[in-house]
Amino acid sequence: MMMRTRTIRQTVDFSAKAHDVYEALMDSKKHSEFTGSKCVISRKVGGKVSAYDGYVTGENIELVPDKKIVQTWKAEEDCWPADHYSKVTFLFKPTKKGTRLEFVHTGVPVECGDRFDIGWKEHYWAPMKEMLARKGHS
Repeated sequence: MMMRTRTIRQTVDFSAKAHDVYEALMDSKKHSEFTGSKCVISRKVGGKVSAYDGYVTGENIELVPDKKIVQTWKAEEDCWPADHYSKVTFLFKPTKKGTRLEFVHTGVPVECGDRFDIGWKEHYWAPMKEMLARKGHS
């Protein structure tokens, strides 16, 4: 049986340089800081990604420093089949005030959709903005 999936698209504006937004996602220490959990992020294509104490796992497909991150991605969640990987794409575009992040998450199981739509905003963008503001990135 084919699993039904959906795509989540979000656009987020950060008042920080693309480099700082990219580093928040790709640097294990910074990723751990804004999530408040253990995160191990490889900086190599084909390298493993683990965030929120292993709740999220995946691997890097494409990395263009300060411009683009593409990763396979899955969550330890009741609504998420154990062997199913989705794909996340982060595109960083410079703006006058900082960086616009264009985020696309494809292959999200329909049952998980709304939870993850909200989850990215609450568990990623909001704490990332706070951390970047604290660090005084302009």
